[in-house]
Order: sequence, then structure tokens, then C-alpha cells
Amino acid sequence: MSTSATDDQHTAAIQAATEGVAVCDRSHWGRIRVSDDDRIRFLHNQSTNDFHSLKPGQGCDTVMVSSTARTIDLVTAYILEDAVLLLTSPSRRELLMQWLDRYIFFADQVQLTDVTDETSTLSLMGAQSHNIVEKLGAGAIIGQAYGNHQLVNGVMIAVGSGLATPGYTIIMPAAQKEKIWQQIVALGAVELTNSAWETLRILQGRPAPDAELTDDYNPLEVGLWQTISFNKGCYIGQETIARLNTYKGIKKHLWGIRLNAPASVGSAIAIGDEKVGKLTSYTATVNGHFGLGYIRSKAGGIGLKVQIGQAEGEVVKVPFVSHQYPQ
Repeated sequence: MSTSATDDQHTAAIQAATEGVAVCDRSHWGRIRVSDDDRIRFLHNQSTNDFHSLKPGQGCDTVMVSSTARTIDLVTAYILEDAVLLLTSPSRRELLMQWLDRYIFFADQVQLTDVTDETSTLSLMGAQSHNIVEKLGAGAIIGQAYGNHQLVNGVMIAVGSGLATPGYTIIMPAAQKEKIWQQIVALGAVELTNSAWETLRILQGRPAPDAELTDDYNPLEVGLWQTISFNKGCYIGQETIARLNTYKGIKKHLWGIRLNAPASVGSAIAIGDEKVGKLTSYTATVNGHFGLGYIRSKAGGIGLKVQIGQAEGEVVKVPFVSHQYPQ
């Protein structure tokens, strides 16, 4: 297939993901099953969100952080009747298994099982994704809160596409993936490749490990306020996050940057001769060039004009993150 034809398919899929309906195979993402009696307490103590407030059939995004509140991964957790299913980033599956296992002590009743190879994940996204979910038998979750899910013949269908675009996440036994994929495509969904997903991720500002989620940044700098509970009590990294929130001590923020030319990831973001940040992700689209980067809070925000190498850029808001302190 020619490069131009591939680009056309890429563009059409991204358009479908926003205006129509697209489906992306995310089976290469990690899936960890956390079970046994102490599973909720354990996860409550290991990440930023409030697991004690969740019931079976609900879910949330949460951030796994180090003791100094540096980001390890953005994880989606689904509360099942007898376990919690964690959807992790592709590059963090083994690391999180090892990291979580370190915090299971002798008396803890917690079991970790990597179920990635025996399961699959698809994401439905776009304004028309509700129609397909209804035909898949999960119409009851349409309009429900993010993370809410139900089982339909052993297949879990959850609210939320994984991006800022409305949609659903479907997790199923690996043996059922091909059948369900064909059913979804037959109902009108356009295939969204992993490269198209990456473009959408950057355009919408979803942070990724080894790019925006690293030892250099904490969840407040990323803008993942929706994943953080400030009244849940102690957890790993809680003191640092609470202090930053209380004293409004966030020194940098993640922003989108609309560019007039290509730019290299890792390049300095500058205003004149002054370095004010670093570019963490970049993509080219039919509408131009776009990046994500951290910029010092004192330098400014939306509308700020910056230089990245030979490219000129303007700071813009991205929908996945927020930089407003909770009221």
C-alpha cells in the first residue's frame, strides 16, 4: 500500500474516532488481576484514587506512584465481584507486577495474576459508539459514569475509550477477540491502528510512560487531577502530593503545543534564549504538527508562544488533562 493511501486511512480512522465510530485493538496493553480478601485495601494503599468508595460494576483511573510521588503508570481499574482487573500501559505490565508484589506482606491476602496473554482488549470510540454497544447487549451502561461496566456472556464492556473521546473498553477472553472484532466492524466501526491511536493520544494529551510519565514528573504536574483523592488517607507518595496541593507548589505543567514545523522529542522548549521546558511527544497530522511538553508554570500557559528547535509553537489546552486546582 502506498504511503499516501496509508496516510488517508490513518486520517479517516481518526475522523471516525471523533465523529463516527472506530475500533482499536489494545490487546498488547497489560492486564493484571488482583484477587483475594485484601485486594481493595491493597490497591487503595498503592495508588492515588479512592478504592474504598468503589463497588463491583464500577471503575476508575488511578496513578501508580513512587514514594516521592513520581509517576509509574496511569492505570484503569475495574472492580469485579471477586477481583480487580487493572489495565496497564503496554510497557509497564511486568514492572507493575514486580512493583506491586514488593508491597504484599506476609499477612496480606492478595494475589496478583498476569492475565494479559489469555485476554484481549478493544476500544470503541466516537460519537456513534453507543449504537454498537447497545447491539452488543450492554445498552444499560450508556450514559453511566466512567469505568462503570457490565458482563455480557463473559465479556466485560466498560464506559471510557482510554482517551478523551467518548467510547467504551471491551475486555474478553482472547479466544473471543476475532469474533467480536468482526461483529464490531460489520456494525460500521473503522479500524484505528496503533499508530493512529498514538496520534490521537498526543492530540488529546493522554500521558504515556517513558514520555510524560517518568521519574521527572508527579501526577499534579501531568494534570491527572481526576485520578487523585485528597481525602482518602495515606498511600505511597501521598505526603508529597498533599503538600504540592496545599501550597500550590506545582512548578511545571503538561501542555499541548501547536507547531509550524517538525520538532524532535527531548528538545528544549524556549522563550527567546530562556529554556522553559521540554518536548515529550510529537506527531504530524494533515492539520499540521503537534506536540506535548512540560513548561514551567511561571512561564505561562494557553496562548504562550514558544520555540522548539527551528519550529515555532503556541501552547494550547488538551482535553485529557487539567491544570485547575480542585475547589
